[in-house]
Amino acid sequence: MGVGVSNWRLAQTVSRLGQLGVVSGTAIDSLLIRRLADGDLGGHMRRGLDAFPFPEMARRIWNEYFVPGGKPSDAPYPNAPMHQRVEPRKLVELCIVSNFVEVFLAKEGHKNPVGINFLEKVQMPHLASIYGAMLAGVGYVLMGAGIPLHIPGVLDAYAAHQAAEYKLAVTGAAAEQDTMMQFDPAEYIEGPLPRLERPRFLAIVSSNTLAATMLRRANGRVDGFVIESPTAGGHNAPPRGKLQLNSSGEPVYGERDRVDFAGFREMGVPFWLAGGYGDAAKLREALHEGASGIQVGTAFAFSEESGMLPELKKQLIAQAKAGLASVFTDPLASPTGFPFKVAQLDGTASTLPVYQERTRVCDLGYLREPYATENGGIGYRCAAEPVANYLAKGGKVEDTVGRKCLCNALLANIGHAQARKDGRVEPALVTAGDDLTAVAQFLAPGHDSYSAVDVVRSLLQGSAEGAEPETLTIRLLAATA
Repeated sequence: MGVGVSNWRLAQTVSRLGQLGVVSGTAIDSLLIRRLADGDLGGHMRRGLDAFPFPEMARRIWNEYFVPGGKPSDAPYPNAPMHQRVEPRKLVELCIVSNFVEVFLAKEGHKNPVGINFLEKVQMPHLASIYGAMLAGVGYVLMGAGIPLHIPGVLDAYAAHQAAEYKLAVTGAAAEQDTMMQFDPAEYIEGPLPRLERPRFLAIVSSNTLAATMLRRANGRVDGFVIESPTAGGHNAPPRGKLQLNSSGEPVYGERDRVDFAGFREMGVPFWLAGGYGDAAKLREALHEGASGIQVGTAFAFSEESGMLPELKKQLIAQAKAGLASVFTDPLASPTGFPFKVAQLDGTASTLPVYQERTRVCDLGYLREPYATENGGIGYRCAAEPVANYLAKGGKVEDTVGRKCLCNALLANIGHAQARKDGRVEPALVTAGDDLTAVAQFLAPGHDSYSAVDVVRSLLQGSAEGAEPETLTIRLLAATA
Protein backbone atom coordinates (compact mmCIF):
# COMPACT_ATOMS: atom_id res chain seq x y z
CA MET A 1 0.00 0.00 0.00
CA GLY A 2 2.86 2.37 0.72
CA VAL A 3 3.57 4.91 3.44
CA GLY A 4 0.68 5.64 5.81
CA VAL A 5 -2.05 3.97 3.74
CA SER A 6 -2.36 1.12 6.22
CA ASN A 7 -2.65 3.61 9.07
CA TRP A 8 -3.83 3.29 12.66
CA ARG A 9 -7.49 3.86 11.75
CA LEU A 10 -7.52 1.02 9.23
CA ALA A 11 -5.56 -1.34 11.47
CA GLN A 12 -7.79 -0.58 14.44
CA THR A 13 -10.94 -1.27 12.41
CA VAL A 14 -9.67 -4.61 11.13
CA SER A 15 -8.30 -5.76 14.49
CA ARG A 16 -11.57 -4.87 16.23
CA LEU A 17 -13.21 -7.38 13.88
CA GLY A 18 -10.96 -10.17 15.13
CA GLN A 19 -8.58 -10.14 12.17
CA LEU A 20 -5.04 -8.71 12.19
CA GLY A 21 -4.77 -5.03 11.38
CA VAL A 22 -1.22 -4.11 10.41
CA VAL A 23 0.17 -0.58 10.35
CA SER A 24 2.91 0.45 7.95
CA GLY A 25 6.15 1.30 9.72
CA THR A 26 7.80 2.75 6.63
CA ALA A 27 8.71 6.46 6.96
CA ILE A 28 6.49 6.69 10.05
CA ASP A 29 8.85 9.26 11.58
CA SER A 30 8.30 11.64 8.66
CA LEU A 31 4.58 10.98 8.81
CA LEU A 32 4.42 11.97 12.49
CA ILE A 33 6.31 15.19 11.72
CA ARG A 34 3.87 16.10 8.95
CA ARG A 35 0.81 15.30 11.01
CA LEU A 36 2.11 17.57 13.77
CA ALA A 37 3.03 20.29 11.28
CA ASP A 38 -0.55 20.18 9.99
CA GLY A 39 -1.79 20.94 13.49
CA ASP A 40 -2.59 17.39 14.65
CA LEU A 41 -6.13 17.29 13.33
CA GLY A 42 -8.38 15.56 15.84
CA GLY A 43 -5.68 15.58 18.52
CA HIS A 44 -4.81 11.93 17.91
CA MET A 45 -1.04 12.40 17.84
CA ARG A 46 -1.19 14.27 21.14
CA ARG A 47 -3.20 11.43 22.65
CA GLY A 48 -0.54 8.95 21.54
CA LEU A 49 2.28 11.15 22.79
CA ASP A 50 0.59 11.54 26.16
CA ALA A 51 0.52 7.74 26.50
CA PHE A 52 4.21 7.36 25.69
CA PRO A 53 6.08 5.97 28.73
CA PHE A 54 8.97 8.47 28.51
CA PRO A 55 7.25 11.88 28.80
CA GLU A 56 10.32 14.09 28.34
CA MET A 57 11.13 12.43 25.03
CA ALA A 58 7.55 12.90 23.83
CA ARG A 59 7.60 16.53 24.95
CA ARG A 60 10.75 17.26 22.95
CA ILE A 61 9.14 15.99 19.75
CA TRP A 62 5.88 17.85 20.37
CA ASN A 63 7.69 21.11 21.05
CA GLU A 64 9.83 20.85 17.93
CA TYR A 65 7.27 19.81 15.33
CA PHE A 66 3.76 20.79 16.45
CA VAL A 67 2.36 23.84 14.64
CA PRO A 68 -0.82 25.23 16.33
CA GLY A 69 -3.52 25.53 13.69
CA GLY A 70 -1.27 23.90 11.09
CA LYS A 71 1.35 25.33 8.75
CA PRO A 72 0.30 27.40 5.69
CA SER A 73 -0.54 25.09 2.79
CA ASP A 74 2.24 26.51 0.63
CA ALA A 75 4.88 26.28 3.36
CA PRO A 76 7.22 23.27 3.23
CA TYR A 77 7.12 20.54 5.83
CA PRO A 78 10.16 20.26 8.09
CA ASN A 79 12.31 17.19 7.47
CA ALA A 80 14.25 15.20 10.02
CA PRO A 81 17.89 14.34 9.28
CA MET A 82 18.23 11.46 6.83
CA HIS A 83 18.99 8.07 8.35
CA GLN A 84 22.54 6.73 8.54
CA ARG A 85 24.35 3.86 10.22
CA VAL A 86 25.09 5.86 13.37
CA GLU A 87 21.95 7.87 14.03
CA PRO A 88 21.79 11.19 15.92
CA ARG A 89 19.88 10.85 19.19
CA LYS A 90 17.16 13.20 17.97
CA LEU A 91 16.35 10.88 15.07
CA VAL A 92 16.41 7.76 17.23
CA GLU A 93 13.92 9.33 19.63
CA LEU A 94 11.68 10.33 16.74
CA CYS A 95 11.64 6.74 15.45
CA ILE A 96 10.87 5.30 18.86
CA VAL A 97 8.03 7.71 19.52
CA SER A 98 6.45 7.66 16.05
CA ASN A 99 6.23 3.86 15.98
CA PHE A 100 4.80 3.82 19.49
CA VAL A 101 2.11 6.36 18.60
CA GLU A 102 0.92 4.49 15.48
CA VAL A 103 0.70 1.14 17.25
CA PHE A 104 -0.86 2.64 20.39
CA LEU A 105 -3.63 4.29 18.38
CA ALA A 106 -4.26 1.09 16.40
CA LYS A 107 -4.62 -0.86 19.67
CA GLU A 108 -6.81 1.73 21.38
CA GLY A 109 -10.28 0.61 22.48
CA HIS A 110 -9.93 -3.16 21.98
CA LYS A 111 -7.82 -6.10 23.17
CA ASN A 112 -7.02 -7.82 19.88
CA PRO A 113 -3.46 -7.88 18.50
CA VAL A 114 -2.10 -5.36 16.01
CA GLY A 115 0.89 -5.82 13.72
CA ILE A 116 3.46 -3.57 12.07
CA ASN A 117 5.12 -4.06 8.69
CA PHE A 118 8.64 -2.97 7.73
CA LEU A 119 10.70 -3.23 4.55
CA GLU A 120 13.99 -5.02 5.19
CA LYS A 121 15.69 -2.81 2.59
CA VAL A 122 14.91 0.29 4.70
CA GLN A 123 17.39 -0.95 7.29
CA MET A 124 18.69 2.09 9.10
CA PRO A 125 15.53 2.90 11.15
CA HIS A 126 14.89 -0.77 12.11
CA LEU A 127 16.33 -0.94 15.61
CA ALA A 128 14.70 2.17 17.06
CA SER A 129 11.45 1.59 15.17
CA ILE A 130 10.96 -1.95 16.45
CA TYR A 131 11.66 -0.85 20.01
CA GLY A 132 9.03 1.88 19.78
CA ALA A 133 6.46 -0.55 18.40
CA MET A 134 7.21 -3.02 21.20
CA LEU A 135 6.78 -0.29 23.81
CA ALA A 136 3.23 0.03 22.49
CA GLY A 137 2.63 -3.73 22.72
CA VAL A 138 2.73 -4.64 19.04
CA GLY A 139 1.65 -8.26 18.59
CA TYR A 140 3.23 -9.09 15.23
CA VAL A 141 6.17 -7.80 13.21
CA LEU A 142 6.06 -8.50 9.47
CA MET A 143 9.02 -7.88 7.19
CA GLY A 144 9.82 -8.50 3.54
CA ALA A 145 11.71 -6.85 0.64
CA GLY A 146 14.92 -8.55 1.71
CA ILE A 147 16.09 -11.40 3.93
CA PRO A 148 15.37 -10.42 7.56
CA LEU A 149 17.51 -13.08 9.23
CA HIS A 150 18.38 -10.94 12.25
CA ILE A 151 14.99 -9.54 13.19
CA PRO A 152 13.97 -12.47 15.45
CA GLY A 153 17.11 -11.89 17.52
CA VAL A 154 16.28 -8.20 17.84
CA LEU A 155 12.84 -9.07 19.19
CA ASP A 156 14.35 -11.51 21.67
CA ALA A 157 16.90 -8.94 22.87
CA TYR A 158 14.34 -6.20 23.46
CA ALA A 159 11.99 -8.54 25.32
CA ALA A 160 14.92 -9.24 27.68
CA HIS A 161 15.79 -5.50 27.93
CA GLN A 162 19.09 -6.10 26.17
CA ALA A 163 20.90 -4.20 23.44
CA ALA A 164 20.40 -5.33 19.85
CA GLU A 165 22.40 -5.02 16.66
CA TYR A 166 21.71 -5.30 12.95
CA LYS A 167 24.20 -5.62 10.12
CA LEU A 168 23.79 -2.89 7.53
CA ALA A 169 24.17 -4.01 3.91
CA VAL A 170 26.89 -1.78 2.46
CA THR A 171 27.77 -2.06 -1.24
CA GLY A 172 31.47 -2.69 -1.74
CA ALA A 173 32.29 -3.03 1.96
CA ALA A 174 35.40 -5.01 2.87
CA ALA A 175 34.94 -8.03 5.12
CA GLU A 176 36.64 -6.25 8.01
CA GLN A 177 34.66 -3.00 7.70
CA ASP A 178 32.37 -2.22 10.62
CA THR A 179 28.83 -2.02 9.22
CA MET A 180 26.95 -2.99 12.36
CA MET A 181 24.11 -0.84 13.71
CA GLN A 182 23.46 -0.94 17.44
CA PHE A 183 20.72 0.14 19.83
CA ASP A 184 20.71 -0.10 23.61
CA PRO A 185 17.33 0.60 25.25
CA ALA A 186 19.09 1.54 28.50
CA GLU A 187 20.40 4.70 26.82
CA TYR A 188 16.87 5.98 26.14
CA ILE A 189 14.58 4.87 28.94
CA GLU A 190 13.32 7.36 31.51
CA GLY A 191 12.40 5.59 34.75
CA PRO A 192 11.52 1.95 35.43
CA LEU A 193 11.87 -0.55 32.62
CA PRO A 194 8.52 -1.23 30.97
CA ARG A 195 7.49 -4.87 30.55
CA LEU A 196 7.86 -5.93 26.93
CA GLU A 197 6.30 -8.96 25.26
CA ARG A 198 8.08 -10.47 22.28
CA PRO A 199 5.87 -10.05 19.22
CA ARG A 200 5.43 -12.90 16.77
CA PHE A 201 7.56 -12.56 13.65
CA LEU A 202 6.18 -13.22 10.16
CA ALA A 203 8.66 -13.15 7.30
CA ILE A 204 7.29 -12.08 3.91
CA VAL A 205 8.79 -14.40 1.28
CA SER A 206 8.31 -15.26 -2.37
CA SER A 207 9.88 -18.72 -2.55
CA ASN A 208 10.31 -21.98 -0.69
CA THR A 209 14.06 -21.46 -0.75
CA LEU A 210 13.86 -18.15 1.09
CA ALA A 211 11.49 -19.59 3.68
CA ALA A 212 13.78 -22.56 4.30
CA THR A 213 16.72 -20.17 4.64
CA MET A 214 14.83 -18.16 7.25
CA LEU A 215 14.02 -21.26 9.30
CA ARG A 216 17.57 -22.57 9.06
CA ARG A 217 19.61 -19.39 9.54
CA ALA A 218 17.51 -16.83 11.40
CA ASN A 219 18.93 -15.91 14.81
CA GLY A 220 15.64 -16.56 16.58
CA ARG A 221 12.15 -17.99 16.18
CA VAL A 222 10.24 -17.43 12.94
CA ASP A 223 6.53 -17.72 13.76
CA GLY A 224 5.15 -17.85 10.24
CA PHE A 225 5.36 -16.70 6.64
CA VAL A 226 3.43 -14.45 4.31
CA ILE A 227 3.92 -15.91 0.82
CA GLU A 228 3.69 -13.03 -1.62
CA SER A 229 3.14 -13.52 -5.34
CA PRO A 230 4.24 -11.04 -8.06
CA THR A 231 0.67 -9.72 -8.35
CA ALA A 232 0.92 -8.00 -4.94
CA GLY A 233 1.24 -4.23 -4.74
CA GLY A 234 4.33 -2.26 -3.75
CA HIS A 235 7.73 -3.87 -4.28
CA ASN A 236 7.83 -7.31 -5.89
CA ALA A 237 10.64 -9.81 -5.74
CA PRO A 238 12.40 -9.84 -9.14
CA PRO A 239 11.89 -12.91 -11.34
CA ARG A 240 14.37 -15.72 -10.80
CA GLY A 241 16.97 -16.03 -13.54
CA LYS A 242 17.72 -13.53 -16.29
CA LEU A 243 15.31 -10.60 -16.38
CA GLN A 244 12.99 -10.67 -19.39
CA LEU A 245 10.33 -8.08 -20.20
CA ASN A 246 7.02 -8.59 -21.99
CA SER A 247 5.77 -6.41 -24.84
CA SER A 248 4.50 -3.85 -22.30
CA GLY A 249 7.88 -3.59 -20.59
CA GLU A 250 6.93 -5.57 -17.46
CA PRO A 251 9.04 -8.35 -15.90
CA VAL A 252 8.06 -11.85 -16.96
CA TYR A 253 7.54 -14.37 -14.16
CA GLY A 254 7.72 -18.05 -15.00
CA GLU A 255 7.62 -21.55 -13.62
CA ARG A 256 10.69 -20.96 -11.42
CA ASP A 257 8.76 -18.25 -9.57
CA ARG A 258 5.89 -20.54 -8.58
CA VAL A 259 5.59 -21.56 -4.93
CA ASP A 260 5.27 -25.18 -3.83
CA PHE A 261 2.56 -25.08 -1.17
CA ALA A 262 3.18 -28.70 -0.20
CA GLY A 263 6.71 -27.68 0.74
CA PHE A 264 5.37 -24.94 2.98
CA ARG A 265 2.96 -27.34 4.66
CA GLU A 266 5.90 -29.61 5.45
CA MET A 267 7.78 -26.74 7.15
CA GLY A 268 5.27 -26.89 9.98
CA VAL A 269 4.77 -23.16 10.55
CA PRO A 270 1.65 -21.12 9.75
CA PHE A 271 1.55 -19.26 6.45
CA TRP A 272 -0.70 -16.75 4.72
CA LEU A 273 -1.01 -16.15 0.98
CA ALA A 274 -0.73 -12.68 -0.53
CA GLY A 275 -1.11 -11.15 -3.97
CA GLY A 276 -4.40 -11.63 -5.79
CA TYR A 277 -6.18 -13.28 -2.86
CA GLY A 278 -8.58 -10.45 -2.11
CA ASP A 279 -11.89 -12.24 -2.54
CA ALA A 280 -13.85 -14.93 -0.69
CA ALA A 281 -13.17 -17.65 -3.26
CA LYS A 282 -9.41 -17.06 -3.08
CA LEU A 283 -9.54 -17.19 0.72
CA ARG A 284 -11.23 -20.59 0.50
CA GLU A 285 -8.57 -21.66 -1.99
CA ALA A 286 -5.82 -20.54 0.39
CA LEU A 287 -7.35 -22.45 3.28
CA HIS A 288 -7.59 -25.53 1.06
CA GLU A 289 -3.84 -25.24 0.40
CA GLY A 290 -3.19 -25.35 4.14
CA ALA A 291 -2.76 -21.62 4.69
CA SER A 292 -3.98 -20.00 7.90
CA GLY A 293 -5.48 -17.25 5.76
CA ILE A 294 -4.54 -14.42 3.44
CA GLN A 295 -2.86 -11.04 3.53
CA VAL A 296 -4.99 -8.37 1.89
CA GLY A 297 -3.54 -5.06 0.78
CA THR A 298 -5.25 -3.52 -2.24
CA ALA A 299 -8.84 -4.04 -1.09
CA PHE A 300 -8.12 -2.30 2.22
CA ALA A 301 -5.99 0.40 0.58
CA PHE A 302 -9.11 1.75 -1.17
CA SER A 303 -11.40 1.49 1.84
CA GLU A 304 -12.71 4.59 3.61
CA GLU A 305 -10.47 4.05 6.62
CA SER A 306 -7.17 3.94 4.72
CA GLY A 307 -4.82 6.92 4.64
CA MET A 308 -4.91 7.36 0.87
CA LEU A 309 -6.30 10.69 -0.32
CA PRO A 310 -10.06 10.35 -0.91
CA GLU A 311 -9.80 11.86 -4.40
CA LEU A 312 -7.23 9.25 -5.45
CA LYS A 313 -9.39 6.45 -4.09
CA LYS A 314 -12.47 7.83 -5.81
CA GLN A 315 -10.80 8.08 -9.21
CA LEU A 316 -9.25 4.63 -9.12
CA ILE A 317 -12.42 2.95 -7.79
CA ALA A 318 -14.36 4.61 -10.60
CA GLN A 319 -11.84 3.23 -13.10
CA ALA A 320 -12.17 -0.24 -11.58
CA LYS A 321 -15.95 -0.03 -11.72
CA ALA A 322 -15.78 0.93 -15.39
CA GLY A 323 -13.28 -1.83 -16.18
CA LEU A 324 -10.54 0.70 -16.96
CA ALA A 325 -8.20 0.28 -13.99
CA SER A 326 -4.63 -0.61 -14.92
CA VAL A 327 -1.54 -1.49 -12.89
CA PHE A 328 1.94 -1.50 -14.43
CA THR A 329 4.76 -3.54 -12.92
CA ASP A 330 7.53 -1.00 -13.44
CA PRO A 331 11.02 -2.55 -13.50
CA LEU A 332 12.69 0.88 -13.18
CA ALA A 333 10.60 3.06 -10.86
CA SER A 334 12.08 2.00 -7.53
CA PRO A 335 15.60 3.15 -6.62
CA THR A 336 16.07 -0.29 -5.04
CA GLY A 337 16.01 -2.00 -8.44
CA PHE A 338 13.07 -4.18 -7.37
CA PRO A 339 9.98 -4.16 -9.63
CA PHE A 340 7.33 -1.80 -8.28
CA LYS A 341 3.59 -1.85 -8.96
CA VAL A 342 2.20 1.50 -10.19
CA ALA A 343 -1.49 2.30 -10.69
CA GLN A 344 -1.94 4.26 -13.90
CA LEU A 345 -3.63 7.58 -13.16
CA ASP A 346 -3.52 10.98 -14.87
CA GLY A 347 -1.98 13.74 -12.78
CA THR A 348 0.36 11.36 -10.95
CA ALA A 349 3.98 10.43 -11.60
CA SER A 350 2.75 7.30 -13.38
CA THR A 351 2.48 9.50 -16.48
CA LEU A 352 5.60 10.55 -18.38
CA PRO A 353 4.88 14.33 -18.45
CA VAL A 354 4.41 14.52 -14.67
CA TYR A 355 7.53 12.44 -14.09
CA GLN A 356 9.62 14.56 -16.44
CA GLU A 357 8.42 17.87 -15.01
CA ARG A 358 9.54 17.00 -11.50
CA THR A 359 12.94 18.31 -10.43
CA ARG A 360 15.00 15.49 -8.93
CA VAL A 361 15.61 15.90 -5.22
CA CYS A 362 16.42 13.44 -2.44
CA ASP A 363 15.54 14.94 0.94
CA LEU A 364 13.98 11.95 2.75
CA GLY A 365 16.39 9.20 1.78
CA TYR A 366 14.68 6.05 3.05
CA LEU A 367 15.70 4.07 -0.04
CA ARG A 368 19.28 5.32 -0.19
CA GLU A 369 21.94 2.71 -0.83
CA PRO A 370 24.82 2.64 1.68
CA TYR A 371 28.16 2.16 -0.10
CA ALA A 372 31.80 1.92 0.95
CA THR A 373 33.80 5.06 0.24
CA GLU A 374 37.46 5.11 -0.81
CA ASN A 375 38.58 6.16 2.68
CA GLY A 376 36.84 3.21 4.34
CA GLY A 377 33.76 5.12 5.42
CA ILE A 378 30.11 4.75 4.41
CA GLY A 379 28.37 7.03 1.92
CA TYR A 380 24.75 7.11 0.84
CA ARG A 381 23.30 7.47 -2.65
CA CYS A 382 19.93 7.10 -4.35
CA ALA A 383 19.35 6.34 -8.00
CA ALA A 384 16.43 8.81 -7.95
CA GLU A 385 18.51 11.74 -6.65
CA PRO A 386 19.96 14.38 -9.01
CA VAL A 387 21.97 12.48 -11.60
CA ALA A 388 25.16 14.49 -11.12
CA ASN A 389 25.09 13.81 -7.38
CA TYR A 390 24.60 10.10 -7.94
CA LEU A 391 27.47 9.89 -10.42
CA ALA A 392 29.75 11.81 -8.06
CA LYS A 393 29.16 9.04 -5.50
CA GLY A 394 30.24 6.31 -7.89
CA GLY A 395 26.82 5.45 -9.25
CA LYS A 396 26.21 4.44 -12.87
CA VAL A 397 24.18 6.71 -15.13
CA GLU A 398 22.16 3.78 -16.51
CA ASP A 399 20.88 3.10 -13.00
CA THR A 400 19.20 6.52 -12.88
CA VAL A 401 16.99 6.02 -15.93
CA GLY A 402 13.29 5.95 -15.06
CA ARG A 403 13.88 6.06 -11.29
CA LYS A 404 11.18 7.79 -9.28
CA CYS A 405 11.29 9.35 -5.82
CA LEU A 406 9.01 6.93 -4.02
CA CYS A 407 9.63 8.56 -0.63
CA ASN A 408 8.08 11.89 -1.60
CA ALA A 409 5.44 10.36 -3.86
CA LEU A 410 4.08 7.96 -1.26
CA LEU A 411 3.74 10.76 1.30
CA ALA A 412 1.89 12.77 -1.35
CA ASN A 413 -0.54 9.83 -1.75
CA ILE A 414 -1.77 10.38 1.81
CA GLY A 415 -2.16 14.16 1.74
CA HIS A 416 1.29 15.20 2.96
CA ALA A 417 2.93 16.31 -0.29
CA GLN A 418 6.02 18.45 0.13
CA ALA A 419 5.75 22.03 -1.16
CA ARG A 420 8.80 23.30 -3.04
CA LYS A 421 10.28 26.78 -3.17
CA ASP A 422 9.30 27.19 -6.83
CA GLY A 423 5.64 26.67 -5.90
CA ARG A 424 5.44 23.11 -7.15
CA VAL A 425 4.06 20.30 -5.03
CA GLU A 426 5.35 16.74 -5.05
CA PRO A 427 3.15 14.51 -7.24
CA ALA A 428 1.49 11.33 -6.06
CA LEU A 429 2.34 7.85 -7.33
CA VAL A 430 -0.15 5.20 -6.25
CA THR A 431 0.92 1.60 -5.78
CA ALA A 432 -1.65 -1.20 -5.91
CA GLY A 433 -1.78 -4.90 -6.63
CA ASP A 434 -3.08 -6.34 -9.87
CA ASP A 435 -6.44 -6.93 -8.19
CA LEU A 436 -7.13 -3.18 -8.21
CA THR A 437 -9.36 -4.12 -11.11
CA ALA A 438 -11.60 -6.08 -8.70
CA VAL A 439 -12.12 -3.59 -5.85
CA ALA A 440 -15.54 -2.57 -7.17
CA GLN A 441 -16.86 -5.90 -5.82
CA PHE A 442 -16.95 -4.31 -2.35
CA LEU A 443 -19.25 -1.45 -3.40
CA ALA A 444 -22.88 -1.58 -2.33
CA PRO A 445 -25.37 -0.71 -5.10
CA GLY A 446 -25.44 3.03 -5.70
CA HIS A 447 -22.26 3.70 -3.66
CA ASP A 448 -18.85 4.91 -4.80
CA SER A 449 -16.94 3.97 -1.63
CA TYR A 450 -16.76 1.09 0.83
CA SER A 451 -15.48 0.47 4.35
CA ALA A 452 -12.94 -1.95 5.77
CA VAL A 453 -15.89 -3.65 7.49
CA ASP A 454 -17.41 -4.31 4.06
CA VAL A 455 -14.14 -5.92 2.95
CA VAL A 456 -13.89 -8.20 5.98
CA ARG A 457 -17.50 -9.33 5.72
CA SER A 458 -17.19 -10.00 2.01
CA LEU A 459 -13.96 -11.97 2.31
CA LEU A 460 -15.19 -14.13 5.17
CA GLN A 461 -18.34 -15.26 3.38
CA GLY A 462 -18.42 -19.02 3.32
CA SER A 463 -15.32 -19.57 5.47
CA ALA A 464 -14.84 -20.12 9.16
CA GLU A 465 -14.09 -16.80 10.75
CA GLY A 466 -11.13 -18.14 12.68
CA ALA A 467 -10.52 -18.78 16.33
CA GLU A 468 -9.28 -16.34 18.92
CA PRO A 469 -6.62 -14.04 17.41
CA GLU A 470 -3.89 -15.28 19.73
CA THR A 471 -4.12 -18.82 18.35
CA LEU A 472 -2.31 -17.83 15.13
CA THR A 473 -5.33 -18.82 13.03
CA ILE A 474 -6.20 -15.29 11.94
CA ARG A 475 -7.85 -15.43 8.54
CA LEU A 476 -7.08 -11.92 7.25
CA LEU A 477 -3.96 -9.79 7.56
CA ALA A 478 -4.68 -6.19 6.56
CA ALA A 479 -1.16 -5.14 5.71
CA THR A 480 1.05 -3.12 3.44
CA ALA A 481 2.68 -4.75 0.49
